[in-house]
Amino acid sequence: MRLEDLGWDDWFASRHAALAGPEDVPGRVVIEFNHIFRVMTATGEVEASTSGRMRHRAGRRSDLPAVGDWVVIRHRPDEARTVIQAVLPRRSRFSRKVAGRLTDEQVVAANVDVVFLVMALDADFNLRRLERYLLLGRESGAAPVVLLTKPDVCPDVPALAARASSLAGGLPVHVVSPRHRKGLHHVTDSLARGRTGALLGSSGVGKSTLINQLVGVDVQKTREVRGVDSKGRHTTSHRELVVLPDGGLVIDTPGMRELQLWDVAGAVGVTFGDVESLALTCHFSNCRHRNEPRCAVKVAVAKGGLAQARLDSYLKLQAELALLAKQQDERQQIEDRRRGRGTGRPLGAPGREKGR
Repeated sequence: MRLEDLGWDDWFASRHAALAGPEDVPGRVVIEFNHIFRVMTATGEVEASTSGRMRHRAGRRSDLPAVGDWVVIRHRPDEARTVIQAVLPRRSRFSRKVAGRLTDEQVVAANVDVVFLVMALDADFNLRRLERYLLLGRESGAAPVVLLTKPDVCPDVPALAARASSLAGGLPVHVVSPRHRKGLHHVTDSLARGRTGALLGSSGVGKSTLINQLVGVDVQKTREVRGVDSKGRHTTSHRELVVLPDGGLVIDTPGMRELQLWDVAGAVGVTFGDVESLALTCHFSNCRHRNEPRCAVKVAVAKGGLAQARLDSYLKLQAELALLAKQQDERQQIEDRRRGRGTGRPLGAPGREKGR
């Protein structure tokens, strides 16, 4: 397979040249599982692990390879496994905060051209969740596209599709039925040879079924969801980049139980443009849209021009982003102190001159 079929171009080639040695070659991560990687190269797939030097230098989880990354690899004849020496700069990445209390970034998919945000038109349809996916999708650097699946179990597809379209703010919204092979062209039309898409959504929305239909064989295991609550059983256990037979690539991801935000401040103004436009006319420039007088946002809610649920979601987002910023700042201070101890003095402290 040619590297160009995997998305390789002059942009990545120039960055590889700046990092690689004479024995190194480029490859793209197609699977990551328990710190072992499958990497596709011009001569085929190899199993690889990160070098000790790379792990030592990695200050954050996001410094290590993720599915979709282009990496610098070296194969030593005396070792069975290939070694990843470096990760090339990412052109785009879909990231979230890692689950739990740890303040760190998890790169779900890297170097993606189109991010497909998948939501089922069943009992699990949730506009608030779609808001969060839209925030992360817009911030990723990829082009977001909303896919609405399982129309056969929805009593009013046009109504829910209209609500999703209103929330998406001009982004493409398509109704597809992977099981019945309807609407698949909305995916394939965006994935010309060498272009990469990523499927993101909750468990049970049909991501693996969609991949199987695109490939033409069952490359991903699927299971029925529970009829009571439409919840899936997380059949996909790891992220994987799949090469499509007619060109293009797609990254399948496990269903996300948690979708905690990470650095989405730049996308807030677009995803919540209705709220922020109203906020510009509030009497106080620092209005929090809670109990302040002459709040244009609260007036719009009272008059029916803005849904209370929409405002509640916005306020919850602002509180979450404020907490995340505080946690990130605290982590940075801890890292700065740790580096200072490593040199024997705080960062920025002058060293002792010789002869004193």
